[in-house]
Amino acid sequence: MRQRVDLIGREPECSALDQMIAAVRTGESRVLLLHGEPGVGKSALLAHLEGTAAGMRVLRAAGVESEMELAFATLHQFCVPLLDRLEDLPPPQRDALETVFGMRAGSPPERFLVGLAVLSLLSDASEGSPVLCLVDDAQWMDQASAQVLGFVARRLLAESIALVFAARHQAPDLFGLPALPIGGLTKPDALTLLTSATHAPLDHRIRDRILAEARGNPLALLELPRELSVTRVAGGFGLPHTDALPTRLEESFLTRVGELSHPSRLLLLVAAAEPVGDPTLVRRAAERLGITSAAALADEVDELLSFDVRVIFRHPLVRSAVYRAAEEEDRRAVHLALAEVTDRQTDPDRRAWHLACAAAEPDEEVAAELVRSAGRAQARGGLAAAAAFLRRSVTLTADASHRVERAVEAADASVRAGDLAAAQELVDIVELDSRNEFLRVRAQLVRGRIAYAAGSYNEAQGTLLAAARQLERFDMDLARETYLLAWGTAADGGRLLAISRAIRELPPPEGGPRPIDLVLTGCALLATDGRSAAIGTLREAMSALSDLPVQDLLKWGWAACGVSPAVWDEQVMCETYTRAVEVARSAGILTELPIYLVCLGSANSLIGDFTTAATLIAEADAVAATTGVPVAPYATLILLALQGKEEEAARLVAATVERPTADRRAAGVTTAHWAAAVLYNGLGRYEEALAAAQASARITQLIVSVWVLPELVEAAVRVGDTEIARDALERLTDAAQDCDTNWAQGILARCRALLGEDEAEDLHLRAIDRLGRTLLRPDLARAHLLYGEWLRRRGRRADARHQLTVAHGMFASIGMTAFAGRASRELLANGDRVHERAAAVPPGARLTPQERQIALLVREGLSNPEVGARLFLSTRTVEWHLRKVFSKLSITSRRQLRDALPHGE
Repeated sequence: MRQRVDLIGREPECSALDQMIAAVRTGESRVLLLHGEPGVGKSALLAHLEGTAAGMRVLRAAGVESEMELAFATLHQFCVPLLDRLEDLPPPQRDALETVFGMRAGSPPERFLVGLAVLSLLSDASEGSPVLCLVDDAQWMDQASAQVLGFVARRLLAESIALVFAARHQAPDLFGLPALPIGGLTKPDALTLLTSATHAPLDHRIRDRILAEARGNPLALLELPRELSVTRVAGGFGLPHTDALPTRLEESFLTRVGELSHPSRLLLLVAAAEPVGDPTLVRRAAERLGITSAAALADEVDELLSFDVRVIFRHPLVRSAVYRAAEEEDRRAVHLALAEVTDRQTDPDRRAWHLACAAAEPDEEVAAELVRSAGRAQARGGLAAAAAFLRRSVTLTADASHRVERAVEAADASVRAGDLAAAQELVDIVELDSRNEFLRVRAQLVRGRIAYAAGSYNEAQGTLLAAARQLERFDMDLARETYLLAWGTAADGGRLLAISRAIRELPPPEGGPRPIDLVLTGCALLATDGRSAAIGTLREAMSALSDLPVQDLLKWGWAACGVSPAVWDEQVMCETYTRAVEVARSAGILTELPIYLVCLGSANSLIGDFTTAATLIAEADAVAATTGVPVAPYATLILLALQGKEEEAARLVAATVERPTADRRAAGVTTAHWAAAVLYNGLGRYEEALAAAQASARITQLIVSVWVLPELVEAAVRVGDTEIARDALERLTDAAQDCDTNWAQGILARCRALLGEDEAEDLHLRAIDRLGRTLLRPDLARAHLLYGEWLRRRGRRADARHQLTVAHGMFASIGMTAFAGRASRELLANGDRVHERAAAVPPGARLTPQERQIALLVREGLSNPEVGARLFLSTRTVEWHLRKVFSKLSITSRRQLRDALPHGE
């Protein structure tokens, strides 16, 4: 354990870190991302944190720039001290972790299980003592590690664990985590540090220039004076450079490196190219280059590099400066030496990467090694790593036929990893060089997927449809998958009917339908024959998709996400979207991750968890900004409308509807009008709600245009146009009556109640009963509101007061300000005063969405570990939530949940 580090000018930051450690010692979990420019002192703050952690177990890892292509490399550093606990994990989690670490052979593991396994390892380790996890240089973590650690960070709650990242910027995989920006020191503190680092009095002009250029950066304050001789410091001559600070710092290090002997410089290069920091490996590679480490270390290398348990550079800028400035010939020689001393059996992927970096010309043996490494990386969920291995293999392949085949595979992996530019270059290679028609068609498929990922939907539809038709001659399974992708691009118009008819004409799949074949058939039926004809097949598909293997979910997740809304099942919808997000994060499918995030964000809005919805939407925007592919504002529209934020929602609705025709998709315009209808129904401006709902309902869109019908019924009834209301109800009945889910039947009963006359009260009660069994708190609150309004209009003031108070309390707790205002006005019209806590709120309404979900699963008989596995939480976090549930519901046992949360609640 390091001693506590006292840092000049960092009292607020150190105080925040000390408070974090104190909280962890009391049984809480804490997560923090320290971010700031190079040299600002993030590593020093981690050292301070470690110094305060007496009695805690400390786990360390660091991202390494040259190792960013190797999947799970940083995670392996992190988990090595915990691998003796693997036997205590549930078998699926243990198998998943052993597979991604190469400890066992096996089929590709369930990607979300890797994160859950790491969470379980940490939770188990924290039983003995609190755990402090430090990840330095997080901006250089490989993508797979970043995604898993981000997954873990979002699920820590009650495990006595602190997980702290230090990075130059907030990476997409860590977006949304609590963050502490680290800026420069104040001028007085900077002067104190500068004075402590100099051995001669500073001329005031030199001092002021250093302070100005360093901008409070501690490393700059320590390094910039090294450029100056004592004479120049005393004489007041100006500083020699005016470059940007990071470059200046690197040049400062390089100047010192340039003064070393050639053996010492080569030793530094070996250490820079060897990412693990294994001193034995570094020494063995150096010896192959004719360097004796003793002689090299004697040349003042210790100021830049330390040899201990690990080889560590004094600052990451030293590593990057040394590697980038080296001659290409030296870099190749160093990588070759490292490949020769890296074990072929235990670390084949790192060996292959070193060999690839050492190759100066095409080499089939190395290219084949890279292909094998790509297969292992993809099996472990490292899609970005697989793409990098395959792209390099293309460069090193001399045979033209092998080259284009590998280019197709590399293009496919690249588009999934979000590198559309690289994918396009590889597709061009195939189409230019290949004489194999099947490979050319596969390249056309990838081109269609690039167009879809880039938002060029019209181009994607035509390209994918043409590719699907041609693929029928070569690979019928791939053809069917391509038809489904084409259907998804055209799901709101365009060539939808033509694609659906082509699907219906396909021969039955040999060996029986796969889950994705059921989705394909159901989607085609939805377009050609209507919802009633498709519902049975889609229901069967939904059941099959619940156990869809991860590799299939990676390919077809977007299609799986479309089935549950079509059959009105919010539970499966939330579970499917959650799983799709976790799998996409783990596998690094950046082009599709925003789609799943938007879907999950929309689902969280529908169930009334607006905080989670906003976080997911922000993450989707961040990932989209990284890939350069804009994300549609569907989830934002829904969230703003339900929140009742009129100005923001109206502005975004107008922007979506008025967008140039080429960029307008029916789903976007339909969602915008639907959101406007929800907003204006909440505000009680029914004429505007009716106009928006009618505009949305006129568009032929298979999912959203159905969801807008309840808004149309409500608005039409309120303005007195029963003809429009009955027509909308008839369409809604056609869409929902065959779906015997609580969501479908609850919404249908609520709308029928508005026109039910004699049986209206029974329908209102049925709506409350059915929607009360769902996760859809906003719709349940609206059912209470409509029933309360109906009761008030019939003079039943006491009954109306109860329903309206319940509705108002639920709207207020969810954050639906417009609907809360509407309920408040109804209460005033009923002669009642509105009290913030006057509502007789049902017990379940006092629970957060996650608490309610855990409580419902426990009520159904699941154990805490089973709930944790279902919801991607540690068992201790489930226990923590359950204690809060018991407290809020005033119960003491699991058995009492059946009475505290009855099915009608």
